[in-house]
Amino acid sequence: MKTKKSEPKQPERLQSLDVLRGFDMLWIIGGGSLIVALAETTKWGWLQVIAGQMEHVPWAGFHFEDLIFPLFMFISGVAIPYAITAKVEQGVKRKALFNKIFKRGIILVLLGILYNGTLKNGFPNMRVASVLGQIGLGYLFAATIVLYTKSFQTRLAWLIGILSGIALMQLVVPVPGYGAGLLTPEGGMNAWLDRMFLPGRLYGGTFDPEGLLCIVSAITVTLMGALAGSILRDGEPASKRKAAKLAIAGAALTTIALILSPFYPIIKAAWTVPFNLLTAGISFLLLSLFYFTIDVKNWTKGIISYKILFFKVIGMNSITIYLAVDILNFGQISRFFTGSFAAFMGEWIIILGAIIIEWLLLFYMYQKKIFLRV
Repeated sequence: MKTKKSEPKQPERLQSLDVLRGFDMLWIIGGGSLIVALAETTKWGWLQVIAGQMEHVPWAGFHFEDLIFPLFMFISGVAIPYAITAKVEQGVKRKALFNKIFKRGIILVLLGILYNGTLKNGFPNMRVASVLGQIGLGYLFAATIVLYTKSFQTRLAWLIGILSGIALMQLVVPVPGYGAGLLTPEGGMNAWLDRMFLPGRLYGGTFDPEGLLCIVSAITVTLMGALAGSILRDGEPASKRKAAKLAIAGAALTTIALILSPFYPIIKAAWTVPFNLLTAGISFLLLSLFYFTIDVKNWTKGIISYKILFFKVIGMNSITIYLAVDILNFGQISRFFTGSFAAFMGEWIIILGAIIIEWLLLFYMYQKKIFLRV
């Protein structure tokens, strides 16, 4: 009599990752604008300080707003060991997984071109580089490295190699007409590569913040996320030890970035190595906090459970709401219901209304188990 072969155990979903992704997306779908509008209405000094963090630094430097995009890429990297490595362990062929990874990357590139308004503005004014494209290509290359390497040390070597190559390109290799190490919007290696080889319109005029070298650079943030995911998947169940490893890695990366920054600036628009290390370091720290709170301590009761649900609903349909915010005019819908209050309460009520409508749409999808993923 033959016994039925047991199915491989499916990896448990990391709840803290969905919540952290939702926390990150909240600032994209209106959270930052809400803080700015509240600061303008109330004139409270402490709130105006926070509101100042909701704008990108023009070039060198760092604000909270500069963390949002790389944090999302880091989170997508954390999911790689759960989505890719787990399937390899279950016997899925690497070629099949690579085809899936490649398809995902190309779809996100195409969605990014559409998101940039190509169909609206026309192909002659097309911008090829995009946030979605950078996410897709960063995931494609980072996931491929994880897929075809077996050890943590080999992946770490890939990370160090790519970071070193970026540093050499930005600091040592001469840019025609400008020389080496000139980290400016016109004379940097990022800008020269974009002007020479990136088709279409450049967002920054002389460079694109999602340009060619930025894409290569962003691979490292995604790969650092994958290394964090490997730590979380390693052997034992959720534990304080894993949270501590993430926190130590985060503190180390942040410290290295700050040590380098006086002579190798933190520049988001160029995705310099210190910027990558700083944002990955902060991402490690945030992941450690969310993981320790939700997965280790299971502090998910009472009012905290509603906060977790709020962020989780956003996080599980992140690409959907990112596209929807640009396609659908949630602000106009909110104004229809709250416009009369804005006259004496301020524009913040309209922004808050838009966030509520967005969340209700996502909650409906969550309840119906509709999750649009690429």
